[in-house]
Amino acid sequence: MSPPPPNEDDVINHHDSSSVDQKRPISTIVIIIAMQTEALPLVDSFQLTEDVNSLFPKGTPWVRYHGTYKGLNISIIWPGKDAVTGVDSVGTVSASLVTYAAIQALQPDLVINAGTAGGFKAKGACTGDVYIASEVAFHDRRIPIPVFDLYGVGLRRGCSTPNLLKELDLKVGKLSTGDSLDMIPHDEASILANDAVVKDMEGAAVGYVTDLLKVPAIFVKAVTDIVDGDKPTSEEFLNNLSAVTVALGKAVTQVVDYISGKSLAEL
Repeated sequence: MSPPPPNEDDVINHHDSSSVDQKRPISTIVIIIAMQTEALPLVDSFQLTEDVNSLFPKGTPWVRYHGTYKGLNISIIWPGKDAVTGVDSVGTVSASLVTYAAIQALQPDLVINAGTAGGFKAKGACTGDVYIASEVAFHDRRIPIPVFDLYGVGLRRGCSTPNLLKELDLKVGKLSTGDSLDMIPHDEASILANDAVVKDMEGAAVGYVTDLLKVPAIFVKAVTDIVDGDKPTSEEFLNNLSAVTVALGKAVTQVVDYISGKSLAEL
């Protein structure tokens, strides 16, 4: 049995934080992206350069691209390649670490977690759709003990952006996060309990850290594969990754364009 989703009182809302000035124009944005393939279109779009003098601890593979775009100081943080296997450092551990390190080093006004995700056709998702996550939660932290079960789910709200959503006409849905690309029955039950439209491997981990450090966060997820479809997830993901990263890059650029010159309260 999956734990029931927390009620409204149990959900932590990023943008209610009193430590965030809602009316000051947004100046510094950190974009957390798990894969280099997802990051590079945005590096080009914002004309960012790779940081040669890393802000991060020696030995970490984390990469920062930075620059100024439409009056905003933008940094894209990519966890880099795993030293042993050479693949992108995907998953919740890397996402948590780089989010924490980036916030400590750069003190951003806003974090954007951008990336690809699986979508559920039963919830109306189609390949290429781009979602803003209204809430993020975990589906693979099963702790069947009262209150620990709620901690395991870790449900948190993204930054409220009603004006941005209306202007850009983006889809909205709940995001569920786990450290596996595939989905076992236990995970599926938890994802259903989370009422998720999309699933990824980083979002709720980023949400945990941004909430901890009281930085508003927006989650932008583009659908590469249909989890409840008839094609193997890994095959569909790889086939669609390149095309869907174009859609992701376009959506994130639109989001940043809209944010330029505005405060959190105006989003």
